[in-house]
Amino acid sequence: MTGSPRIPKARRKATSSVRPGPESGRAQTLSIQRGDERFEFRDRLPLLPLRDVVVFPYMTIPLLVGRVPSINAIEKAVARDRMLFVTAQRRSEVADPTHQELYKVGSLVRVLQLFRLPDGTMRVLVEGLCRARVQRFFWSSDYYTVRIAPIEDERTSGAEIEAQMRHVLAQFNEYVHLNRRIPDEVLTAANNIADPATLAHTVAAHLLIKVPQKQRLLEADGAPSRLKLLGDILSAELEIVKLERKLEGQVRSQVHKNQKEFYLNEQLKAIRKELGHQNEFASEIDELSASIRKARMPREVVAKAMKELDRLSKMSFMSPEATVVRNYLDWLVSLPWSRVTRDHGDLQKVEDVLDEDHYGLRKIKDRIIEYLAVLKLTGRNRGPILCFVGPPGVGKTSLGKSIARSLGRRFVRVALGGVRDEAEIRGHRRTYIGSLPGRVIQSLRRAGSRNPVFLLDEIDKLGADFRGDPASALLEVLDPEQNHTFNDHYLEVDFDLSQVMFICTGNSLHSIPAALEDRMEIIRLPGYLETEKIEIARRFLVPKQIAAAGLQSADLRVSVEAIRALANHYTREAGVRSLERQIASLCRKVARRKASGRLKGAMRISADNLHRYLGPPRFLDSPVERKARIGVANGVAWTETGGDLLTIEVSILPGKGELQLTGKLGEVMRESGHAALSYARSRATQLGLDKWFYRDIDVHVHVPEGAIPKDGPSAGITIATAMVSALTGVPTRSDVAMTGEITLRGTVLPIGGLTEKAVAARRAGIRTLLIPAGNQKDLAEVPENVRADLEFVEIENMDQVLERALDRPETPAPPERPDDQAAHYAH
Repeated sequence: MTGSPRIPKARRKATSSVRPGPESGRAQTLSIQRGDERFEFRDRLPLLPLRDVVVFPYMTIPLLVGRVPSINAIEKAVARDRMLFVTAQRRSEVADPTHQELYKVGSLVRVLQLFRLPDGTMRVLVEGLCRARVQRFFWSSDYYTVRIAPIEDERTSGAEIEAQMRHVLAQFNEYVHLNRRIPDEVLTAANNIADPATLAHTVAAHLLIKVPQKQRLLEADGAPSRLKLLGDILSAELEIVKLERKLEGQVRSQVHKNQKEFYLNEQLKAIRKELGHQNEFASEIDELSASIRKARMPREVVAKAMKELDRLSKMSFMSPEATVVRNYLDWLVSLPWSRVTRDHGDLQKVEDVLDEDHYGLRKIKDRIIEYLAVLKLTGRNRGPILCFVGPPGVGKTSLGKSIARSLGRRFVRVALGGVRDEAEIRGHRRTYIGSLPGRVIQSLRRAGSRNPVFLLDEIDKLGADFRGDPASALLEVLDPEQNHTFNDHYLEVDFDLSQVMFICTGNSLHSIPAALEDRMEIIRLPGYLETEKIEIARRFLVPKQIAAAGLQSADLRVSVEAIRALANHYTREAGVRSLERQIASLCRKVARRKASGRLKGAMRISADNLHRYLGPPRFLDSPVERKARIGVANGVAWTETGGDLLTIEVSILPGKGELQLTGKLGEVMRESGHAALSYARSRATQLGLDKWFYRDIDVHVHVPEGAIPKDGPSAGITIATAMVSALTGVPTRSDVAMTGEITLRGTVLPIGGLTEKAVAARRAGIRTLLIPAGNQKDLAEVPENVRADLEFVEIENMDQVLERALDRPETPAPPERPDDQAAHYAH
């Protein structure tokens, strides 16, 4: 709420007295005298908190009110006696202030006018009557009320008060003359005030100072102390205003000086032209002209450059515009318009380089070889736009460097994480001071060729705000049909990006816009398997960290079993970053021994002595229970670090037919729980249950590790299986896990992340994995050793799931139920 004070009316005398009226119950009626007018009000009034405004007595000010409690308070005051208590907030950014956020000293005001605006806000004209102190805050349904005690301004006189008033008036006159934002009519009103309290309030109301200083003036006791504080504040403000006027004068004189220099430079140019003297900057113009010819630019770019060069030759080289044109021409001539690097033609050599740098990743390597094969046969080919998607640490960024090295191309990388400005991609226009091309053009200049391997790292973490959406700007960059005419805002000419090999990386596709995803060839990098981590560590990580620690290869021997223990018990990730850090820790311990002279021969690290150097294992295998369990089913989940086993528990309790879902489950997963219960109710007869079984029970579904958020539909059949097991008392098979979305009819729908889920099931010791029949096509992506260790069963409906997942007894005798849970609920 903001406002500007009005001049107090001349008829309002500087006399006010506070008189309590008769008490009525708990509410007390008070009154104040203002000149010939007497105002009566209750001691409990609606409260209006103010932002960046302090209302003083004898002050009329318009306020813009928009908060709902404030609007309610004003409407309550207008409906009663138009009396209101206003006070300032300690922090204006607080939207819903509590009583601790409000000053206790404020002003009693009267609502003079009220205007309702179309957007629901109010414009209120209020008049300050007297100061008051809050005795107690109350919250009344939808707004604050306060019990107040008016603060009386005692009448004082004497020579000292008169001297203070004259001093303040003199300072205020100087302040108004120096500060042009205060009208001169304020001085006339201030000079006609004889009461010291009224003068202090009037001057304080018109000072352009911050709220805490105004609040100090409002809370000051007595006119003498308020006038003294007012004099100190005016003295400080006068020093600041005088300094502002001084700085304005210096700027004005500098502008006049620049205009004078421009006029003299123009005269000097005319004199030199008449005398026939050669232009002293002709050599720089000639150098730029030669650079334009050597740059081998396209025809339209040459025309643009020559036009700018002609403009530059007619300018004064001391003018700011000349600097802008020179920088622009420097950018044009430094770009690789026709410079390219030659790709390696030996496909076998390229494949060897890729295998040397990275283990596995056969799909990506095949894609690079295919690109080179087409280029070799046709002689020309547009650069592919690949997008590597996978969890952190699987080698997406380093793979880009390896591709550049195998092709013999330059490599540039642009980190897009946190980029929010569209100009970061397309550049700023030359009208802005310090403008530059976007990161695409800057990187090509740094690469020195027009066909580098261009890595756009973390493309899924692009932001967007009022400055534009950089993801939308990338649509042209990553479109093979458009990027041959990429237009940067700074260059204002087309640049051909069709020969650039763009590679994007990201951890997830969810935050990438669909239009941008459609322009890229998505290649997924799943998490590494245990065998792959062992090979990567043995071939790459251990030698790399041994060299980084200054050791020799004979100083440290790490066995395969030790690497397996590192991967399984000291790290839990999809990539190998944490694994590399643990290996680096081992190397540092060896380096410490060697530097201190205590290393005698090679240090051998095995799985048995690994805990001596790295401490106890951080992660322990949690194999599934090898016994029959009622109301428990094994599911598998996809995570950013790979996959994990998900155990779902269901308990049947006496109740009223309610379903409880716990374990920090997302909305989609909670809906899967409701769908599972609806399926069980619809199939009650086939499951051997009474059709009204749910009336006197509550079903509680819990997913352990409740601090971890979980969501997604793929746990639907797992919840249904655990629920049916708990209702019927039939245990589930401990070596069976499942994944799939369930419908109300019991149909099983396909899911995603099958590879990661299969790896997690194999790691947990699962033997049979039930998957939707619609995921049969994804089995080819599952590693061969995982397929060999797991039995994949394709299912289409819940009947097939229950047939494989439940451990039904061969005899019709009822199974033994632990703790008799759900025994009398299976009707």
